[in-house]
Amino acid sequence: MNFQINDSVVVKAGIKDPDTGIDMGGWQGRITKIDEEENNLLRIDWDSLTLKNIPDSYITNSELEGFGWSQYYTYPSDVEKTEPRDTEDDVDEMIDIIEDKHAWDHLGKEGIAISEVLQDIPSDDEEAAFTAWDKHLRHVLTFPFEAEITEFQDRGPFRTSDILTVENIDPYVDEVQGILVNVKKKQARYEFPLANIEAVDTKGSNSQPIMNYAIWFANH
Repeated sequence: MNFQINDSVVVKAGIKDPDTGIDMGGWQGRITKIDEEENNLLRIDWDSLTLKNIPDSYITNSELEGFGWSQYYTYPSDVEKTEPRDTEDDVDEMIDIIEDKHAWDHLGKEGIAISEVLQDIPSDDEEAAFTAWDKHLRHVLTFPFEAEITEFQDRGPFRTSDILTVENIDPYVDEVQGILVNVKKKQARYEFPLANIEAVDTKGSNSQPIMNYAIWFANH
């Protein structure tokens, strides 16, 4: 069968992804590239209905491995022509939804924890994200606790590796430094960015939530 760019095709029953073993029969999309030098290898951009029903585990694994999940390469013998079910605008809209949902999957277990904190919050809504982190951290952190400064300090009373006593979360969120905590160094009290510290007790219950937040802050 001769295929052309923009043809809608559906994967034949029984065809499985060789990397994951997932059954791809019935997955549908549009041909966006034909590589004649590779036995007419087809690049298929999945349509919005297929994207909507792709298992979360497939997308998460793709993100972890650095693979694309909105496109697929296969040979003409694995697909057949069909009628389109949506528009390219529908595809773009669904990709945006999935990217928001799986924005942090590539970070592994920390990414999963970040996604749980930011559930249903659009990736571009920074104010809502900080509000969610503030609520989460106030719920899971136990105060006071000892913390070590992990980021280089080029000025002020602090130095890298200084040990601070963290007393609580400050109600103010700084536009540049993010969530602030109230800390004590010797007998003096200061505000300090939570993203720049880690719990001294790395096995305690405070350690992982602080690390999750710091990773999010560095990548948001």
